[in-house]
Amino acid sequence: MYKKTVHFLRGSALAEVQCACPERVLNLLGSRGVVFWGLRWQSEICFRLWLLLPQVETLQEIGAVAGAEVTVLRRRGAPVLWERFRTRYVLLAGFAAFWLLLFGGNLFIWEFRVSGNETVPTETVLRALENYGITIGSPGLHIDQEDMRNHVLLEVGDLSWLTVNVKGCVAHVQVVERVRPPHLYRDSDVQNIVAARDGLITKIEALDGVTCAAVGETVQAGQVLLSGVADSPRGCRYMRATGRIWARTWYEWTVPVPLETVLKDGTEPVKTRTHTALDLGRHRIALPAGDSILQGRENCDKIIRYRGVQLPFGLRLPVTLVTETVAERAVYDGERPEDEARAEGQKQLEAQLAQTIGDDGRVLKADVSARRQGAYLMVTLRAECEEQIGVDAPLTITSDTGR
Repeated sequence: MYKKTVHFLRGSALAEVQCACPERVLNLLGSRGVVFWGLRWQSEICFRLWLLLPQVETLQEIGAVAGAEVTVLRRRGAPVLWERFRTRYVLLAGFAAFWLLLFGGNLFIWEFRVSGNETVPTETVLRALENYGITIGSPGLHIDQEDMRNHVLLEVGDLSWLTVNVKGCVAHVQVVERVRPPHLYRDSDVQNIVAARDGLITKIEALDGVTCAAVGETVQAGQVLLSGVADSPRGCRYMRATGRIWARTWYEWTVPVPLETVLKDGTEPVKTRTHTALDLGRHRIALPAGDSILQGRENCDKIIRYRGVQLPFGLRLPVTLVTETVAERAVYDGERPEDEARAEGQKQLEAQLAQTIGDDGRVLKADVSARRQGAYLMVTLRAECEEQIGVDAPLTITSDTGR
């Protein structure tokens, strides 16, 4: 990269040398300190090489001494561009304005990247920064970290620390979330743990309370599994029953899936249109002006691409190119294949099952069947699972019964 930059700034030339003794020319170039590269032999008496523009005159002098014919085939680099455009003042002014805007744009914030947050949404952090005055287009050089941190931490109570590091036009926001102390229950907060549904107990983890069920026992929904009331020589002792109870459970659900639906023609699209826009901070400019983009269209397949504009040397322009390709297809009323309807019903049932048993649950066995009933396909799921069925059930203590 360094050599390419030097060659561009000083300029380079591709020269062809024809001589009865080409080795002598190369030796003279080395003795005169001429730097060249990309040497390629065209024949036994002809070769081509690249060298810096200021050293072309030296090559021509050596060629005259050695009786060689030197031909400059190509010139390139900054001196060549300057020689070509130095009289085009409008173009030079535009070029200078472009670089001025480019480097000036890197003095402002055009993108935020938030890290370290797990429970606090990124939108909440960015909204707090915006209320303080740091948003898209804000200067990124002088940020009072202490004042900004105090403002954001007061607004977002779930954060304990925050800092903003600006690199170029990107603001890297690093946060540390507050660790909440464990909840301390009062003595009066007593409860049982009961079964949320019918099942066969497979595992018990009792942290506090009296165990009222055993592994291998069948329980029904609402049955007490851990009691918050314990007998003692001095009477009843009340506590908050705490623990987790796993059980094997069984489900059988059926969902109707309509077979008649509106279908898209799977052949080539009737019409394909491409819409382009530029995002400048929070502003969107449609190209061409007045053209709509990202608007809802029915009967269409959409592909949306976002691409940042980045120049060499890592310089990033404060714009985002948004391209939306819309393929309109013909639609018609028809009947979907039963396999497709079965797959849709199975997906719905599996999602419902996963939500019911939670992240700790697991499916031991599952079977899906389907039968047609009129204009619907009845999809049935039978599943055997293992899940945590214990749920909290508060106890109300009265003066008469003590419970």
